Amino acid sequence: MGSTMPAVIEVRELDLGYDDYAVMRNLNFNVNKGDIFIIMGVSGCGKSTLLKSMIGLKAPTKGKVLYYGKSFWDEDETGQKSIMRRFGVLYQSGALWSSLTIGENVALPLQLYTKLSGPQIQELVALKLSLVGLEGYEDFLPSGLSGGMRKRASLARAIALDPDIIFFDELSSGLDPVNARKLDDLILELRDCLGATVVVVTHELASIFAVGNNSVFLDMDSKAMIATGDPNILLADSKDIRVIQFLTRAKTQGA
Repeated sequence: MGSTMPAVIEVRELDLGYDDYAVMRNLNFNVNKGDIFIIMGVSGCGKSTLLKSMIGLKAPTKGKVLYYGKSFWDEDETGQKSIMRRFGVLYQSGALWSSLTIGENVALPLQLYTKLSGPQIQELVALKLSLVGLEGYEDFLPSGLSGGMRKRASLARAIALDPDIIFFDELSSGLDPVNARKLDDLILELRDCLGATVVVVTHELASIFAVGNNSVFLDMDSKAMIATGDPNILLADSKDIRVIQFLTRAKTQGA
């Protein structure tokens, strides 16, 4: 799918850093329409910093992030907000408001960014919760749900506004393998149901191979991307020992 579909996101000559410290240099890749795109690499390599730059939280040191041909960081505030309106973001912590019910959490972006009536919002909240398998949980507080259910509730909120692009930061973090796999299956279903493009930051091999059809591999030592493409093809064809070690978690002799 990735090579034949048009690019939704284009990253061009992107440098990332904090003050004088360089995190990544010269990143160049495309995220195509309908991709489930994996940002992968070892802990501390710059995955979350790249995500922050892509969703508008941290300006790059150099380079461009283009959405549908528009350079996000060259747009004015109005232009940036227009682009961000097409995003849905699920953070690692879930970031649900603990004092609000699940229904109120999902309703919040609809109240802030639409002119829908109360009954219309409630109808959409019920729909989004049913899509993630939480039908009937509107009145539960986040503390009353399991970790996997809280992740799904956060996902319902992330898709409340029918985003074109959904970003996930360490989606499976803190989940047992069974619930992590359920969440992976849900991502695939939502991508197909909503027609969305998905970007996932993760180092979890099971998720990478279960959902990813395109990716970029960030290398901490060289501060550069050293591979891009379908993770399954990278596993089969890559000659770079760093990529092989990561995708197999193998130890080479003397490593």
